[in-house]
Amino acid sequence: MAEGCIFCKIVKGELPAYKIYEDENTISFLDIFPIHPGHALVVPKKHSVDIFDTDEETMKQMIAVAKKIAPAVMKGANADAINIGMNNREASGQEVPHAHMHVIPRYSADGLKTWGKNLYKNDRHKKKLCEAIKKELE
Repeated sequence: MAEGCIFCKIVKGELPAYKIYEDENTISFLDIFPIHPGHALVVPKKHSVDIFDTDEETMKQMIAVAKKIAPAVMKGANADAINIGMNNREASGQEVPHAHMHVIPRYSADGLKTWGKNLYKNDRHKKKLCEAIKKELE
């Protein structure tokens, strides 16, 4: 647990939350600032900051819980679809420095967009970036 972390305080029961699921490793509750009502967060009980700081087993547990609750969120919110995502670091939109996934109900006519398009300059640019990423995996 990290001192001052709002999600750690929820895990410890020091702050209230509308819990929808809990097991020994993970908790899921409604987002306090939802994109749509029913927007849920999947939070590991073990503190880590983001995907870069989270061990593989914890990531697997988060994904399994997101998969488990997604149909319930969709049906409970009478949604047409679901977005599942994870913001990592401030520039991506991460506001709480505790790893978590979003399960967001979506509606056919909700008018929300996911991401814009930012095309490659040319094939050479695409190839160079592909090679740089692959090199990092070595």
